[in-house]
Amino acid sequence: MTQQDRQRIAAGLADGLSYAEIARRLDRTTSTISREVARNGGPGDYRPQRAHQATVQRARRGIPAPAREASAPSGTTEEEIIELAVRSGLPRMTARVHVDLLLSEDGRRTAAELTRRLNVSPASVSVAVNFLVEHGYVRRERDPQRRRDIYVVDDDAWYNSIVISSQQTLESAQAAMAAAERLGPESPVGQRLAKGGTFLERVVLDMRESADRWRGLLS
Repeated sequence: MTQQDRQRIAAGLADGLSYAEIARRLDRTTSTISREVARNGGPGDYRPQRAHQATVQRARRGIPAPAREASAPSGTTEEEIIELAVRSGLPRMTARVHVDLLLSEDGRRTAAELTRRLNVSPASVSVAVNFLVEHGYVRRERDPQRRRDIYVVDDDAWYNSIVISSQQTLESAQAAMAAAERLGPESPVGQRLAKGGTFLERVVLDMRESADRWRGLLS
């Protein structure tokens, strides 16, 4: 990879582009970009000149790039998992916090641990964990002895996140059907809203039934 390539990566990160989009513009694979960023400071601290110099030094010395502390499944980098979470709709910082919790040995971290590991501000972690707790991805436990919160990802989190998400969608479906009634079920707009609301309602109820049926797999 050339120094110009690295400058384009830095520009893409500054513009908030995904690894996939940066890879497309450079005609590289997404994994190539994610590895390049991961071994050179991460998305928040990537510097093209420093990255280029570090690569040259490693090549001269024959020293491999330092390993990441957290390990992802074979063939997948932590950054790629984060990227998938971002594509699914999570804010990037929230995705980083969630993935760090998922990849922790016992699925537990304090806010201070997350702040230190991700090298971000306590405020950023607070916003991220509040979002995750609100949407059921994470639960909050209180450590009475040290008076601190502990954030936990356990097996129930998958079920809880589906239930919370489905409830939000169900409320949207019911609002659409109520609006259809007010506008008149025979009007074009009323028909459109009624059809959409009914569709969403049936899908959500099926999803809830499926989640309940397969919840035992998490035990």
